[in-house]
Amino acid sequence: MENLWNDKEAAQYPDDLDLRVYTSRLLGRDKSLVLHGGGNTSVKIRQKNLLGEEQDILYVKGSGWDLETIEEGGFAPVRMAHLLKLAELDTLPDPQMVNELLTHMTRASAPAPSVETILHATLPYKFVDHTHADAVVTITNTADGEARIREIYGNSVVVIPYVMPGFDLARLCAQKFAAESTADTVGMVLLNHGIFSFGDSAKLAYDRMIELVSKAEQYLAQQGAWEIPAAAAVPSAPALRGEIAALRREVSAAAGFPVIVSSHRDAKSLAFARRDDIATVSQQGPATPDHVIRTKRLPQLGRDVAGYVASYKSYFEAQAPHAKTPLTILDPAPRLILDPQLGLCSVGRSVKDAAIISEIYDHTIDIITRATTLGGFRALPAKDIFDVEYWDLEQAKLRKGGKAPAFAGEVALVTGAGSGIGKACVDSLLARGAAVIGLDIDPQITTLYSRPDFLGICCDITDETAIVAALEAGVSAFGGLDMLILNAGIFPGGCRIESLASSEWRKVMNVNLDANLVLMRECHPLLKAAPNSGRVVIIGSKNVPAPGPGAASYSAAKAGLNQLARVAALEWGGDGIRINSLHPNAVFDTAIWTEEVLASRAKHYGLTVEEYKTNNVLKVEVRSRDVAELAAEMCGPLFAKTTASQVPVDGGNERVI
Repeated sequence: MENLWNDKEAAQYPDDLDLRVYTSRLLGRDKSLVLHGGGNTSVKIRQKNLLGEEQDILYVKGSGWDLETIEEGGFAPVRMAHLLKLAELDTLPDPQMVNELLTHMTRASAPAPSVETILHATLPYKFVDHTHADAVVTITNTADGEARIREIYGNSVVVIPYVMPGFDLARLCAQKFAAESTADTVGMVLLNHGIFSFGDSAKLAYDRMIELVSKAEQYLAQQGAWEIPAAAAVPSAPALRGEIAALRREVSAAAGFPVIVSSHRDAKSLAFARRDDIATVSQQGPATPDHVIRTKRLPQLGRDVAGYVASYKSYFEAQAPHAKTPLTILDPAPRLILDPQLGLCSVGRSVKDAAIISEIYDHTIDIITRATTLGGFRALPAKDIFDVEYWDLEQAKLRKGGKAPAFAGEVALVTGAGSGIGKACVDSLLARGAAVIGLDIDPQITTLYSRPDFLGICCDITDETAIVAALEAGVSAFGGLDMLILNAGIFPGGCRIESLASSEWRKVMNVNLDANLVLMRECHPLLKAAPNSGRVVIIGSKNVPAPGPGAASYSAAKAGLNQLARVAALEWGGDGIRINSLHPNAVFDTAIWTEEVLASRAKHYGLTVEEYKTNNVLKVEVRSRDVAELAAEMCGPLFAKTTASQVPVDGGNERVI
C-alpha cells in the first residue's frame, strides 16, 4: 500500500485540525481503505471557550461527510469531559447517545457527530484513524479470521470481536483496550468491520494505518490470495435494453417508486456473475455491516424480483419480533442484482445512489474472491446483518424521511440537447431530479456536464444504427426511459416552393420528421415499461398552426410530426403513454439567432431589437427556459390526464389566435 504523505503538502497545514483534514483526505483518496462516507477520523484538541476556560475537545468526522473531500467544517467538536463520563455508563440506548453527542457540541452548526464518537474519545491518543481496509476485511471474513489476524499482528493490535456500532461497541473497545494493550500496541482490529490506528501526531497515525494494512496485503500475497486474475474478455452482448427496462419496472414496483438501474457488463462483473458458486458466495452477506446501511439489501441472484421480495418480507416478519423497538420496513426491493447476461445491476433512487452501490460491490467482489482463495468467504450471521439494517438510528432516519425530487429515479432523453431549447430542457429535467440522456450531433455534448446523472452522446439522429446504439448506452447507464423530448431539428433558409430543391426538402424531412418516427418507434417499448407510465413531449413550431411563406419544408415537416404525435396519442394511450406538443415561436436565445441576425431582422420590420424580440400580444420575450420549463411540467403530474394537446409558447401570436 502506497503512503501518500508529502512533507511539502503537509507544511501547508499549520495546526492539528488542519493536519487532521490533510491525513483524512489521504485516507479517503485510497478506495481500498474507505468508500463513500465510510471510515472515521478524529483529533483531540485543547481550546479555550468564550469564558476563557480551557477544555478538551474531540473533533470527529461528522455525519454525511466523505473523507476524500472533508473540510474543517466537516468535523464535529464535542466536549471530551462529557464523552468520558458517558463511556463509564453501563448502558446507553443509541438514540439517547446521539442526543448526548448533539447537545454537547461546541458549535451548533456542526454536522452530527459519528456514532463512534465515544469510542474515539476513550482511545488515549491525540489522532485516531479508522478504515474498512479491503485487505483486513478480507482476512476477517474467513472461518479462522481472528487467528490469522493475531498471526499477522501479534500484540501490535488489540482484537475486538464483532459488535454493532454504537455505545456497546465503544464500551467493549474501551474495556479490552485497557486490559490488552501494551507498549507495542499501535492499532485495533474490529473483526468483520475494520481497523484503527492511532498516534500523537497526524503523520504517525496515518503511517501506522498504511503499515498495518500493508502487512495484511503482504500476508494475502504470501498465501496466494492477493493477485486477482484478470477476467477474460467477454463477447459483445446482444441488445439488452428491453430486458433491462423490464427488470427496472419490476424493481420499481417492489420499491414503490421509480429507481435507477445501472448495468455493468465489464469483464470482471460478468465473470463474477457467472461463477459456478455465485448462488452461495453472493448470498452470504456484505463484506462489512457498514455497507449494509448504504446498500440496504443483500445482493440478489437472478431476475425473480417478486420471489426475492416475498422471501425478504418473510425474513423480516420472522426477525421483527426480536427487535428492541417497533420496526418500519424498508422498501424490500433488491439493491444489487447479479445476472449472467446483465452482469452487475446496481439499484438506487438516484444515479449517485446506484453508483455508490456498484463501487462498494466492486470492492466486495475482490474481497470475496480473495477470501475464497484464502479458505472461504464467511460473512456475519444474518441476524447481525438484520440488526444493523434495522438499527433504531436507521429507523429514525427512515421515519424522518424527506421529500424526493419530482423526477427522482426517472430517466429522460432529449434530442438536440447541446444548445438552445434542448439544453434548457436538460437543465429543467436535471433540476427536477431526473437522469438525462442528451443526444446531439455536436461532439461537445459528451462534455456538456460532468455529473453522474447526465450522459451526453454524440448522435446523428438520421442514422438508425446510431439511435439504437445510443438507446443501448442510455438504458445500460440508467435502466430505462420515462420521458422523451423530441427537440432536434433544422431550420433552413427561406425558400419559396418554386425554388425549393428536392434535396433540401428531403434533408429537412429526414431530420425533422423521419428521424423522430424512428426515435418514437425505438423508444416505445422503453416508455411502455416506465414505472410511472411514459411521457413524450414534441417541440413543434408556430408554423404548424400558422405557417409562413418561404418555409415550406420546415412547416410541412413540423406539421407531419404534429400529426404523427396525434396518431401516437391514439395508439399509445392503452400503454399509459401520453404525448403532447409545444409550439414555440420567436425564441431568440439560441445559436441561430446571433446579434447580427437579430439586428437584420428587426431592421427589416422597422423595429428595434427589443421590440422585435417582444413582438407578440403579451409583449414578452420567450426564452429557451420558458419552453423547457413547460416541457418538463408536461412530464409531471399536472398533465397526468392530458394527451394529444398542442400548447403555444409564443407570448400570443395573432395569426395563431
